[in-house]
Amino acid sequence: MAIVETYQLSKTYKSGYFKKTSVTALVDASIEVRAGEIFGLLGPNGAGKTTFVKILLSIVRSTNGSAQLLGKPVGDVQSRAHCGYLPENHRYPAFLTALETLLFFGKLNGLQKKGAKDKARQLLEFVGLKEWSDRKIQKFSKGMLQRLGLAQALLNDPEVLFLDEPTDGVDPIGRKEMRDLFLRLKNDGVSIFLNSHLLSEVEMISDRVAILNKGALLKVGTLDEVRGGTTVHRIQIAGLLSPEQIKTIGLESQFLQSDETTTTISVKTDAELNRTIDLLRSWGIMIKSVAQQKSSLEDSFIKLVTNGNPV
Repeated sequence: MAIVETYQLSKTYKSGYFKKTSVTALVDASIEVRAGEIFGLLGPNGAGKTTFVKILLSIVRSTNGSAQLLGKPVGDVQSRAHCGYLPENHRYPAFLTALETLLFFGKLNGLQKKGAKDKARQLLEFVGLKEWSDRKIQKFSKGMLQRLGLAQALLNDPEVLFLDEPTDGVDPIGRKEMRDLFLRLKNDGVSIFLNSHLLSEVEMISDRVAILNKGALLKVGTLDEVRGGTTVHRIQIAGLLSPEQIKTIGLESQFLQSDETTTTISVKTDAELNRTIDLLRSWGIMIKSVAQQKSSLEDSFIKLVTNGNPV
């Protein structure tokens, strides 16, 4: 079952006097998000990711195209009742405690007063804020606010959870804990639509991803499909190469200067690997390590965004 289906979804914003200025945020975006998966929507800042999510949740209307959420047209009240949403840069009244914040949003969600406090406390414990439940959120860090936002998004026991930059501003330990929470939710049957520009975060937990740039979808698929399955050999050497040596090795190699004393050379084929090693040895350069690695999501992302070829 598809929880999200879009067909040639487009959005153009009008601004200025007499709406003469227009900005295209989304262009003919067609995707399918399946039930039970974590789907990552990736893209640089300004790519159209937040606009995409807001259309699905009827916060803004599309200019063209169509979309369905949980099998019903976007905007259907019943389908939205089964969605949770953690927006980017969310704000809560600073004078409320964490518990009071969840009770307030629970009331907006139609949560019955009886049992609401127990529900709120359970969620605060789930996101790691149990000891902070009665503290005013004006004292919360950015990471704690993100956790509180996740608890708020879970108040209605959603079938699908929309997360817009959920680990933005969270420290590395906090990001690991948040990822673990997302995987627990997935195991409990919650489908997750994850919108982020943090590639490594998405790569660790997503089943499938889509890459968006300047409003256009560039690639949709599993991580292996998006990465392309390309394998490279990385050779780490002591010292730096001269321009003549780089030219001799050839333009097929990519040179990544990690610091002033070490160079990493990436080559694609076994033949190129052997030739490069032979050259380095003939020059008396010490080889520190040779390792085989698959191309990362970041490699594919940069290549797709740079080339700009949509699906």
